[in-house]
Amino acid sequence: MKNIKILSVIAVYTLLFIGCSDAIDIEQKGRLGAEQAFQTVNDLNSGILKTYDELDVTNEIQFNSVFTDEISIGFDNGGQGLSDGSYGFVLNPSSDFSESLWNNSYDALNSANRIIEAAELITPESNEQVQYNNILGEAYAIRAFSHFTLLSYLTPDYTDDSALATILLDFVPTIDQNLPRNTNGEIFASIDSDLSKANSLLTEQSNPTYISKDFVTALKARMAAYRGQYSIAEGYADTLLAKYDIANQAQFLDMFTDTDNTEIIFKLARTVGDNYDGQGSTGSGFAGGWAGANYAFINATLAGSPYFEMSRAVFNLLDPSDIRYTSYVDDSSLIDSDYLTNQNPADDILVIKKYPGKDGQPLMNDLKIFRVSEMLFIKAEALADAGDFNGTATLIKQLRDARFGSAQDLPVYNTEAEAFAGILAERRIEFAFEGHRYKDLKRLGKRADKGIERDVVDCAINNECSLQATDFRFTVPVPLVELNANPNIQQNPNY
Repeated sequence: MKNIKILSVIAVYTLLFIGCSDAIDIEQKGRLGAEQAFQTVNDLNSGILKTYDELDVTNEIQFNSVFTDEISIGFDNGGQGLSDGSYGFVLNPSSDFSESLWNNSYDALNSANRIIEAAELITPESNEQVQYNNILGEAYAIRAFSHFTLLSYLTPDYTDDSALATILLDFVPTIDQNLPRNTNGEIFASIDSDLSKANSLLTEQSNPTYISKDFVTALKARMAAYRGQYSIAEGYADTLLAKYDIANQAQFLDMFTDTDNTEIIFKLARTVGDNYDGQGSTGSGFAGGWAGANYAFINATLAGSPYFEMSRAVFNLLDPSDIRYTSYVDDSSLIDSDYLTNQNPADDILVIKKYPGKDGQPLMNDLKIFRVSEMLFIKAEALADAGDFNGTATLIKQLRDARFGSAQDLPVYNTEAEAFAGILAERRIEFAFEGHRYKDLKRLGKRADKGIERDVVDCAINNECSLQATDFRFTVPVPLVELNANPNIQQNPNY
């Protein structure tokens, strides 16, 4: 996990959140114990708000964009995002993303565990019971989500319960514990248990910036799909598809300026003055700050100094009649229809507008974690897995009809590979710059016979144009900081 990290005081409680061992030093002199830090339900509420604050996916957005095929080097790039070699498919234990994934996830786990531990010491009043239950349910759900995030990058095979995943941290350990990695099966069992507890405690959805029963259902659907348990995944997806509408064109456009939540199941709120209101580490796998700062320095326009631009590989998939084109490509972009011949970067600048900003702050937007369109794709995967290729095509058409605002042709898939390739292609557009591409290729690439596919102009800088989905680099290594601190940790193959 990481070296000692003391987090800020919030509201009525002070608590040391310390990484894992390096795990978690819980006996440091002067530390407030749970009995002192948490004495009331209001104290727990302050604690869970801080736990939410530990959740961030800007590092995933950055890594997925740079390592795969979502971006090209921008005209205003001064080396941002290039120093650790991610754009050249370099991934090793010293990579920024490997460390930030580990640190961020175990910070969240540490925080959630302390809330769960402290809740045992508090007996709520009758008028506090609902709030108490929700706080505890949110903590269990965050713990499940954080374990799944780690597993999704660190395991070499989602479908093998005996494969190594990450360190299971469902308690507050002592400083002298050097914990080994647990298997997928052990992590999945813990996640299932936590989600069952969360579901029994949480209320129904009321605000998509707070965890609810729908969050639990969405995570169960995603996890089952990753594991290839499609009959289970389809049931959870159907539950949410019955509750949420796929956004129409106007709603989709407003969704990414944070003025419409039609298809949002859960998102991380980002507001002016919060801990993420800032530039962050531009071009770094540590990221942080405004999500749009993963691509530009000032704002999401040509004049806003984009250091990463939309890849030609993604842009060429977009149709101007598709609302995703309008939402993702800024009007100030320079588009050279003869870019392959001219190959002049100054004439072909594709400005990414996925995170235009809000509330007067450019580049700052909420981070979408679960959207109902993902549930439609999960159902499509389930049908493709069952050999119902026409059913898969019908769902892809349903999404495209919504995004184009008019009836589109029904795709034709004759084989499983074609069906999964169709799903993967549509997910590539739908979830561009949201932190999905790497994991999508990892779990679907072999079935679709697809890997990273950069346009020849995008990869002219280094000739690193493709990477097969079977490559070992579709598993992230355990970071060097943990390897150095923990003699019981085992590295992933080939690192």
